[in-house]
Amino acid sequence: MKFTNGYWLTNEKYLINKPAEAYDTDILEKSELSKNKSLRVHSSYNRINSRSDMLDVGNTEMSVFSPNENIIGIQLKHFDQDDRMPAYQLDENKVNPDISVDKKQAIFKSGDLEVVINLNDKFNVDFNYKNKRITGSEYGAQGSIDDVSEGKVGEIMHPNTVVGAQSLLPDNQVSSSVHYMREQLSLIPGTNVYGFGESFGPFIKNGQSIDIINRDGGTGSEQSYKSIPFYIAAKSGISKDENTGIYYGVFVNESQPTSFEVATEVVDRVSFSTRGETLEYYVIGGDSPKEVISKYNKLTGGSVLPPEWTFGLWLSTSFTTDYSEKTVMKFIDGMFERDIPLSVFHFDCFWMKGFEWSNFEWDKEQFPDPKGLLSRLHEKGLKVCVWINPYVSQKSPLFKIGKEKGYFIKKKDGNVWQWDLWQPGNAIVDFTNPEAVTWYQGLLKNLLDMGVDAFKTDFGERIPMHDAVYYNGNNPEGEHNFYTGRYNKAVFELLQEEKGKDDAVVFARSATVGGQQYPVHWGGDNLSQFHSMADSLRGGLSLMSSGFTFWSHDIGGFEENASPEIYKRWTQFGLLSSHSRYHGNIEYRVPWLFDEEAVDVTRKFAKLKQKLMPYIYGQAKESVEQGIPLMRPMYMEFPDDRNAATLDREYMFGSDILVAPIMDKEGTVDYYLPEGKWQHVLDNRVLEIDHQGKWMYETYDFKSLPIWRKVK
Repeated sequence: MKFTNGYWLTNEKYLINKPAEAYDTDILEKSELSKNKSLRVHSSYNRINSRSDMLDVGNTEMSVFSPNENIIGIQLKHFDQDDRMPAYQLDENKVNPDISVDKKQAIFKSGDLEVVINLNDKFNVDFNYKNKRITGSEYGAQGSIDDVSEGKVGEIMHPNTVVGAQSLLPDNQVSSSVHYMREQLSLIPGTNVYGFGESFGPFIKNGQSIDIINRDGGTGSEQSYKSIPFYIAAKSGISKDENTGIYYGVFVNESQPTSFEVATEVVDRVSFSTRGETLEYYVIGGDSPKEVISKYNKLTGGSVLPPEWTFGLWLSTSFTTDYSEKTVMKFIDGMFERDIPLSVFHFDCFWMKGFEWSNFEWDKEQFPDPKGLLSRLHEKGLKVCVWINPYVSQKSPLFKIGKEKGYFIKKKDGNVWQWDLWQPGNAIVDFTNPEAVTWYQGLLKNLLDMGVDAFKTDFGERIPMHDAVYYNGNNPEGEHNFYTGRYNKAVFELLQEEKGKDDAVVFARSATVGGQQYPVHWGGDNLSQFHSMADSLRGGLSLMSSGFTFWSHDIGGFEENASPEIYKRWTQFGLLSSHSRYHGNIEYRVPWLFDEEAVDVTRKFAKLKQKLMPYIYGQAKESVEQGIPLMRPMYMEFPDDRNAATLDREYMFGSDILVAPIMDKEGTVDYYLPEGKWQHVLDNRVLEIDHQGKWMYETYDFKSLPIWRKVK
């Protein structure tokens, strides 16, 4: 959100109070924010030159604490209000920060990361890692902001207050009914910003405005199914030995929608703001992007290793296509007859009757013996996944039960919150109600008892924020993004309980902070076009820059009909991703419906993934242990190679394999090979690349692509 009108003026809608001077400090042995020792700093919106400057002036209370070494948390507070926002569960360890205070500055140090705050002088905050400044909150960056567009009487303006030039306010007073807190952290020249969840726009986020709010917007817009209020800032070093790079992460610990201006409103700062009286964020220092990502991943719960069978090929019924037991068996037998390895079969929405989603009952006309069908699939060595979501149609038999028991989100008048999007009279399960969670899990347990192995946890983004009442009484703005965490946790924990901790997996579309604890996530509704391959990969690499470890996407694209060329190229890409699933909307995604070469391509790359499985699963284990992604952006694996900083159409599959998917009809691809000795996995070529790296421009047929392995 932008509050200013250019660099000098303030938007006339807003009044900005900004800390002018930090004047007092307290050292606390424990606080509400941390079990470790913390520092509290009081900053006035006036410079304090005399006692009169202490009258009629507001303050920002800044708390400084450390949940883990090399992570420093900051909470900015204006008024002490209970906003009823849900709080993400963070893993805190014992830290003994070094705190020193004198008349000129306060220093709070955790490991190699420190924050230095000016005292009794012009307001300024610097973050230093290993004695080198990495970012800071400069004078005028922090803001306690009121929307004054209505011009109602409220808080008095003060000398250090900045108001839009056009504001006409009675008696120099304004309304404080809509309030925001803002911070701006500086960017050192040459610093690139990555992350913010599964963001499909340009991979480097500098110059973008990003709202952290989950939406069902497809993979070709600025909206995101997985909005994560975290970014990693990276300035490439010269070499590992000279410590010239700058790497840090910023996690804004707010569950309600949060806005980021990434070098936009102020072009050398990342601004972030949210409604309310407090704003909490963490700066995470590290020697490399991997180290920063690892610390954030562990702070927010760490990753979970999916079972090995999930890394094989998944085949779906697709969405609106006609299918029945006969269709399903025809597809599966067709894959086996063509010698194409298959691990999982997925039943999409219409395993249930239309207009009754979700009723969690098989459509008996199409699947008269579901238990027998699942048994036959298991006999073929397959696992079974079925589609679910957290919405209940008014036509579903479950609606009456949920309404009477109070299991749905309500409106302020006490009625069930409903709309006609997706299904007629849709209600939404309220996972803040423990009884609703138990009820929902019981419905799923019936399916597990029947033979289902996994659930595709679809949706979870279109969750009401207005005129919505939750069982726990929380602010609906906070519960919106938080919802998907409650939803996926309920399903994942049931699977762990019923299938065992090592055999649980969901296939989830939406996510929030900590979602990496409930793998796996896929990229949502993409298009059957080459540019959508690139869009999907950018989104995946951005998610991998946001603390997640595993990611998938709909091979061939979800919407529209896929051409044979797109199907074959996307098959290569999909089977060289952490998880691989064929899925579509209006079209079946079995290869023989495209052309015979598609069968050969699918067979070759499905078998290639099988052959690579010891490497892939070994790398998956290491990635979980380290808290880093399996599919890695190039800047993350090669932080000292400046050519790698912008790359978004290739990636590292673990630490040793480089993949550059082909995204055009002609089979041409341009990509970059970093320094080292590389061997092509398919044609066995060996290249020795010097320290300058090498740009490649090549043409491949449908049975090959750039896939190189480091030679050690």
